[in-house]
Amino acid sequence: MEHSKENSETEGIVLIDKPSGITSFDVIRKLRKESGAKPKTDAWRMGHAGTLDPLATGLLIVASGKETKKLKEYIKLPKTYEAEILLGTETDTGDIDGTVVAKRDVPHFSEKTIADAVNAMIGARTVPVPVYSAVKVGGKKLYEYAHAGEESSIEIPRKTMEVTGITLNKISRDNGVIVLTVTMDVSSGTYVRTIAGEIGKELGVPATVTKLRRTRIGPFDVKSARKIQ
Repeated sequence: MEHSKENSETEGIVLIDKPSGITSFDVIRKLRKESGAKPKTDAWRMGHAGTLDPLATGLLIVASGKETKKLKEYIKLPKTYEAEILLGTETDTGDIDGTVVAKRDVPHFSEKTIADAVNAMIGARTVPVPVYSAVKVGGKKLYEYAHAGEESSIEIPRKTMEVTGITLNKISRDNGVIVLTVTMDVSSGTYVRTIAGEIGKELGVPATVTKLRRTRIGPFDVKSARKIQ
């Protein structure tokens, strides 16, 4: 069932189509300013169901007041993403905003070889979570260790991630550069950056996400979301 923007806002839930270049919490700051809410009031109390990196665009569920209690339920919902994946390059963050840590030439893979690698992602796999993520170890977020250059001092947690469906929409080739456009349905807690890296491993080359858009969270669709500047 799709929720309209009007219904969502009436229920204390706002669907936002986040633009690239801002954080998920920036969205909350904008909504607070827009509403004129005063600190420590119900209207000021806001949260979101699932962080989107600054690079990413798309659906963000924001709740305010008493509706914030439902955020844990929304976070557990499955999600759909559209992603562009660059083959031959690896960054420390898993997306193009990071620092390049590996680069190599990409063979002229056949369409079938690429499609087989993409389809191999379907199912559950237990893999390390990205170092640049908000997962906590010892009361500290992983990206805080990474920013301080201390990630080698801790054991990176492993997590089971599941891809329930994936479609290879397009293969772009330009002077030896290959970019894949895919749509994937995933379980809660799945990092698309990690799955992109796994596709690269399947092909034997590095890979990183260059574009990412979340289009659905459970029954909520980005088509019903409100755009913000």
